[in-house]
Amino acid sequence: MTDSIMSKAATMEIPINSNGDTGTLPEDDSLEQAAKLQWSLDEKVGSSRGTRDLQQVMVSGPNLNETSIVSGGYGGTAEGIIPTSSIKGPAVHYNAAFNKRIPVTGLGSSMHHSSSSSSMATDEATRGVAVEKLETVKKWGLNTYKCTKQMISERFGRGSRTVDMELEAQIEVLRDTKRKYESVLRLARALTNHFYNMVQTQHALGDTFADLSQKSPELRDEFGYNAETQKLLCKNGETLLGAINFFVSSINTLVNKTMEDTLMTIKMYEGARLEFDAYRADLEELSLGPRDAVAMARIDAAQQQYQIQKDKYERLRSDVIIKLKFLEENKVKVMHKQLLLFHNAISAYFAGNQQQLEQTLKQFNIKLKPPGDDKPSWLEEQ
Repeated sequence: MTDSIMSKAATMEIPINSNGDTGTLPEDDSLEQAAKLQWSLDEKVGSSRGTRDLQQVMVSGPNLNETSIVSGGYGGTAEGIIPTSSIKGPAVHYNAAFNKRIPVTGLGSSMHHSSSSSSMATDEATRGVAVEKLETVKKWGLNTYKCTKQMISERFGRGSRTVDMELEAQIEVLRDTKRKYESVLRLARALTNHFYNMVQTQHALGDTFADLSQKSPELRDEFGYNAETQKLLCKNGETLLGAINFFVSSINTLVNKTMEDTLMTIKMYEGARLEFDAYRADLEELSLGPRDAVAMARIDAAQQQYQIQKDKYERLRSDVIIKLKFLEENKVKVMHKQLLLFHNAISAYFAGNQQQLEQTLKQFNIKLKPPGDDKPSWLEEQ
């Protein structure tokens, strides 16, 4: 029914006067009634969206300046089309102040509060890290000053130091042993290089003798004998090189890894001993001073630091004693095996006993590398 009324209202003719104003017709009442009926139906559908739908209609609806009114109904000619821009009368205006009636609260303030809170948290974290670093630098500077003072006092004979005579003697023996083993290692490497060059020379000499035996028929047997001898010496030399390389590798591990690890622990022990003496001297100096409240607080703090350094010194001292004991046992086992290997291999080689030389390598589980195994792989050359 509403559609029929609206279609009827849409097809009604609107008379136009000579001055461009619309006239009053009896059918205006029916058009007004149709509009009221449509408005009542819209209210029944839902009044909650009235304001928002009205805004959408005003924004997205057709512009009055772009519409036209046909004065002849359906089938009218184009001469009766009048642009609505020439029509004068009241118009519907968009009320911009309507949006101000709906307050939007909490968004801007919460965003500002969250951003300010995050910035404050970041500032506090940065400030905490800076304070922590400052305290660390302060403690390091104070500790360095005390240790330097103690070191200078000991060097000039003014300060006392903690001495463990037995442990100091063992440490000195270890350092002397390490220097001598380094000398053995250096000489063994030199022997390996020289012997390797000799083996390469024997190999080249054997190839030359073999070539001359083919090209000199009158001396074929003589060149042949020497070629076979040089090849045998070269083979035995490569076997002896395998034994010497194993000896050098074991000595290098003992000197540069096992002994070096023990010496690093000794170095830490000596540093802890210096710190312990520095804090001990500081505590003794404070104990000889006045006994007021401030001095007593300093004495208590120095006593705590002294106890901490003492525990650290005792712990590292125990570690050094244990490592020296294990190092001595390990050194005896390793050197017993390596010296026996070196002696048997050298004796068998210069005696010309190839079987005994090979048996020595089997006894110590030494496997010779192939001739071309020392060359780097194609991946390592890239």
